[in-house]
Amino acid sequence: MVSTRLQCMKVIQCHLVPAELQGELHFSFYIFLNRRNSTNVPGFILVGLTDSVETQLVLSVLFLLIYLITVLGNAGMILIICLDPQLHTPMYFFLTHLSFLDLSYSSVITPKTLQNLLTSTKSISFLSCFTQMFFFILLAATECFLLSSMAYDRYVAICNPLRYPVIMSTGMCCTLLASCYVIGFVDSIMSVIFMSRLHFCKSNIIQHFFCDSSPILALSCSDTFEVEIIIFIFAGSTIVLSLINISGSYMSILSTILKINSTAGKKKAFSTCASHLLGVIIFYSTTIFAYLKPKSSYSLGKDQVASVFYTIVIPMLNPLIYSLRNKEVKNAAATFLQKREGCRQLISQRC
Repeated sequence: MVSTRLQCMKVIQCHLVPAELQGELHFSFYIFLNRRNSTNVPGFILVGLTDSVETQLVLSVLFLLIYLITVLGNAGMILIICLDPQLHTPMYFFLTHLSFLDLSYSSVITPKTLQNLLTSTKSISFLSCFTQMFFFILLAATECFLLSSMAYDRYVAICNPLRYPVIMSTGMCCTLLASCYVIGFVDSIMSVIFMSRLHFCKSNIIQHFFCDSSPILALSCSDTFEVEIIIFIFAGSTIVLSLINISGSYMSILSTILKINSTAGKKKAFSTCASHLLGVIIFYSTTIFAYLKPKSSYSLGKDQVASVFYTIVIPMLNPLIYSLRNKEVKNAAATFLQKREGCRQLISQRC
């Protein structure tokens, strides 16, 4: 940089540039170099959740345990659904992809968080930070609309059961799933593109344990008002539109259930969507608390707790929610374990 500066100064001072313009060119070149330096941020430092070494050790063990349960639970859910032909229905088709999203969601955040907790190196490059943010927004937005698609599936199953196989065909399920990923990709890429145009010339310390939009915006020395509005529109529309569809579906479901005369019929109808409703309530309550609230009510500690819940804890809870209250999944898991035990006994006998 120094040699380049000297060479450019020599060019300015040569006879090719009039003397009366040299002073103005010196000033313009100085501004250009400073602007370049202000945008050429090598990386950030993730402060994390706490400075206490003892607390970091406890959190690292806890997060590692949660992550292992998340991987085993979601991978096991995908495996059970794929191996059991009786579970090859639209509801379990969406549930498979929900497990995939939760597994990916947790893997984007947790390993880096564990690294920061267990080592003194808490830095993350500019590219890695924005890559993490891109996948985080992509998976979160996709999950919002996937939960919306699952609510629509339950609406058709309960309110229009005779036409359910026709409406929720393979083509319809694939279209809904593709739409979820496309909307999530557009939401993510637009947010990252607008944020990457910001200048970062202040502190590079992120007051968070992963690269989220709010703490990164706080580091920018640019005017972030327009970017904040754009991100709020995309995030708000993602949450609100998906939540409107979920609410409309469940209002219709509730209306249909109330018209059922028998108590057993009501329980059976409600049991088919109880797990999904519980998952929706947990996911959206923490998401809305973290993102759709006034800036004046921002609290670093509360926001970090909410972030830990929806990035690390919820991906672990979803397999438990959808399996413990689902007889078909429990029966499929029991069958899978029995077959595995039978294969082990057969192999041991032959050996």
